[in-house]
Amino acid sequence: MNPRVKSVQASDDYSLMLEFTDGSRGVYDCKPLLDFGVFKELSDRQYFKRAEVIDGTVVWPHEQDICPDTLYLDSVKLVNAS
Repeated sequence: MNPRVKSVQASDDYSLMLEFTDGSRGVYDCKPLLDFGVFKELSDRQYFKRAEVIDGTVVWPHEQDICPDTLYLDSVKLVNAS
């Protein structure tokens, strides 16, 4: 099982800054989703920024969510600068 989402910060450019339960961090680009079905509502920047973590994944108030495995596998991982 892949790590789950621990924290999220939604950015103005429709990306999610994610921290996972294994301590890794990544950026997930949501722009490709904005033209599809239930995700169209996310194109409202204020609504997009209401993202939160529930049960290890990212969700929005009207029940849109993204699979935590997708978020982990498809995010661009960030490397800590020492």
